[in-house]
Amino acid sequence: MPRTKKNAPPKRKSSARKRLSSAKSFKTGHSGIAAGKSRAEGVRLFALAGRPSKPDFIKVYGPNGPKMTWEQRAKAGVPAEKFQAVLAAKQAGR
Repeated sequence: MPRTKKNAPPKRKSSARKRLSSAKSFKTGHSGIAAGKSRAEGVRLFALAGRPSKPDFIKVYGPNGPKMTWEQRAKAGVPAEKFQAVLAAKQAGR
């Protein structure tokens, strides 16, 4: 093996290096339980709204609709419970 290749860094991570890097990146101060609860609530509201697509969000909330949280969407005037009714009204008003 040429000397240049002996000192070259590895081109891919070994499984041991992957485990070490993932252990280092784990944030001990961040509560995974709280994140899971928030995500579960968002998924629940998404299902309650009828699993709308990205174009549906844009029709109801405008161009920033897909980027908004459900809390922000409720402040905008259309909570998840009323989403399908407002979407139907906007589609009928074409």
